[in-house]
Amino acid sequence: MSLFPEPLRIPQFRLFWLARLTWTVGSLAMVIVIGWQVYDIARHTMGLKEAAFRLGLIGLVQFIPLFLLTLITGWTADRLDRRWIARAAVALELGCAAALAWLAWTHSTTLFALYVVAALLGVGRAFAGPALGALAPNLVPREILPRAIALSSIAWQAGAVVGPALGGYLYAYAPYAPYAVSGVLFLVAFVCLIAIPPVPRAELARGPNPWAQMVEGLSYVRRNRLVLGAISLDLFAVLLGGATAMLPVFARDVLHSGPEGLGHLRAAPAVGATLTAAYFSARPLKRNVGLKMLFAVGVFGGATIIFGFSRSMPLSLACLGLLGAADMFSVYVRQSLIQLYTPDEMRGRVGAVSSLFISASNELGETESGFLGAVIGPVPAVIAGGVGAIAVVVLWSWWFPELRLAKSFDPPDLRGAQS
Repeated sequence: MSLFPEPLRIPQFRLFWLARLTWTVGSLAMVIVIGWQVYDIARHTMGLKEAAFRLGLIGLVQFIPLFLLTLITGWTADRLDRRWIARAAVALELGCAAALAWLAWTHSTTLFALYVVAALLGVGRAFAGPALGALAPNLVPREILPRAIALSSIAWQAGAVVGPALGGYLYAYAPYAPYAVSGVLFLVAFVCLIAIPPVPRAELARGPNPWAQMVEGLSYVRRNRLVLGAISLDLFAVLLGGATAMLPVFARDVLHSGPEGLGHLRAAPAVGATLTAAYFSARPLKRNVGLKMLFAVGVFGGATIIFGFSRSMPLSLACLGLLGAADMFSVYVRQSLIQLYTPDEMRGRVGAVSSLFISASNELGETESGFLGAVIGPVPAVIAGGVGAIAVVVLWSWWFPELRLAKSFDPPDLRGAQS
């Protein structure tokens, strides 16, 4: 009997999993330090609200490339070799890490440089997201895909636990250290992706009008109300309830815990998410998936509200852990629905639309939190965001009854074929 869970018995999926893990650790170690440096540099010359505004801009500059490239990245993920798209994206992030390490080593880091690198990271994510999301289903049989999605989420969330803490500790040691270590991790991810052999996949026909093929992904999402409801629920809930965007503010000026405390705060949601993903990798969700997803998003909003009121580090960490667990529950259901309800030849384009919505919720959520924090203050902004996330759950359960009625991950035509 193998010691590995079923998907990890497949060699190419193991390479994919390790690449995703090391890439995530490197990416989030960089992102957390970029956010800290932006806020710290701004606070030397600005007040708290103005610095929160500058911090919010990081999310905006990462979102703009993804917004502009969504149709192109989805089409390339369906048209070109998904492995090479992911390799090129990781190579770009490796270059970004090397550039920031050099700037930190020479004590020449500026806000402008941090914004430029954040935008380039947005370009890398724009291409990598649809390619990796569409590649994973090509590596495992369909019947174990939900478990593979949970294991892939573990790689992401484990990286989200290690990355921020690693970035915070390395930055406390030396400002260049987190970028140098991230560069090494990106190199490992690149080698793993190079080692993945060619895999079978459905081919996108060479149509006379590539633009029409690009728009096809948007049309599919618009027609499939279950997929649209799941994606848009995450968009608006996280857009409003983006407490993680304000973590540098809470670490520095609310909880007074410094960069090490920021690493703990940033890692706490991923701890809860990792435990949730590990549970689903062993015991996949089977019944009432839509209703449970709505409940999880409501818990996400409630945990955000309590975190906003907290002035205790243990309570704040507990709230962020619960928030991360609820978010992972929602992500697991959403990704399983998208992957299993979408034909392989369209997974890249639908994945690009999903990535756009996810980035809109994350990066624009950071921007919204920064802007709102500049107007009413960071703490009230976080509390208001949690209230907004709960309101979204109520509205979406009414506007998208398909979510409430979704009983399992199997598409209706598949269920009929199996009965």
